[in-house]
Amino acid sequence: MALTKRQKQVLDFIADFVEDNGYSPSYEEIARGLSLASLATVHKHIQTLETKSYLKRGFNRSRSLELGPKYAQEHRRQRDREIPLAGVIAAGRPVEALEQRATVNFSEFTGKRDLFALEVRGDSMIDDHICEGDMILLERTNEVRDGDIVVALISGSETTLKRIYREPGDRIRLQPANAQLQPIYFLASDVQVQGRLVAVLRKYQ
Repeated sequence: MALTKRQKQVLDFIADFVEDNGYSPSYEEIARGLSLASLATVHKHIQTLETKSYLKRGFNRSRSLELGPKYAQEHRRQRDREIPLAGVIAAGRPVEALEQRATVNFSEFTGKRDLFALEVRGDSMIDDHICEGDMILLERTNEVRDGDIVVALISGSETTLKRIYREPGDRIRLQPANAQLQPIYFLASDVQVQGRLVAVLRKYQ
């Protein structure tokens, strides 16, 4: 059975409290921490979480809450949900596509989509706030609309990150997001879209 938003908040509060303090919170601390109206409300949520195997309670003991097997199972599943880091993508001129074996965890974005990650090299997309060193998350698809930011494979050997537009004469325009750079044009038959941008992750330290 799925958790409601409030039940998940109670469970997350308990898990964070245990991690920070080494013991479980009291019902009063849960009520204060989540601005719940009464201890009866806390008790109701705890009872539901116990029924769903997210919590275990020891009776006649204070601070007796323990994280249950369902929580451990889902926490482990989320921790282990990783996406292949396929290599480096050029945001300047296209470069040779190289395969790389590594993983990046983007579990909150994944859902049921077929996703992969790339690291950005170059500055051609800086006006779209995509900078060198950023990690980008892409959905593997060749169905895109004009203006989408995509990974394009050129002539089967080079890849680049650009906005894509279909032009007259069966041509494709790959548009950089950098006022100092010009768009590049290819025959549609020479361009294969490998993925559409879903998210950008930037690490500052």
